[in-house]
Amino acid sequence: MPMAGRYYEELTVGEIFKHQPGRTITETDNLLFTALTMNPQPLHLDAEFSKKAEFGQRLVNSIFTLGLVVGLSVGDTTLGTTVGNLGFEKVEFPKPVFIGDTLYAETEVADKRESRSRPEWGIVIFEHRGKNQRDEIVMRCRRAAMMRRRAR
Repeated sequence: MPMAGRYYEELTVGEIFKHQPGRTITETDNLLFTALTMNPQPLHLDAEFSKKAEFGQRLVNSIFTLGLVVGLSVGDTTLGTTVGNLGFEKVEFPKPVFIGDTLYAETEVADKRESRSRPEWGIVIFEHRGKNQRDEIVMRCRRAAMMRRRAR
């Protein structure tokens, strides 16, 4: 059955995907994710506390931001063609994300190689970048994914 994601052979190093649509982050998104992950940080939960903090408002949970940006990439890159994630590295959040921000994602194929232990799979390094509505980078990371190869 054909899938929307790309197989290992269909990904080219240097290729950039600009994913659509973007996603506006709501108060419910931030509150629910923060509560579900047992994170009591008042910067995410307490509006009054956050008014007195450095940014003057609640910050969106950075792990939600990471998950959202990677999630926005799935339809164009790995939907049905990834075997699993091998790891994330160099995760950065250069700008804060606030409730009401709209995030957009882009993904670059940074590197790829055939798997030495599993010839039916390949390893792809994706660099994911999240940008807000002002086109500021708010998140970037590198992700190693085990990808299916086309049947030979």
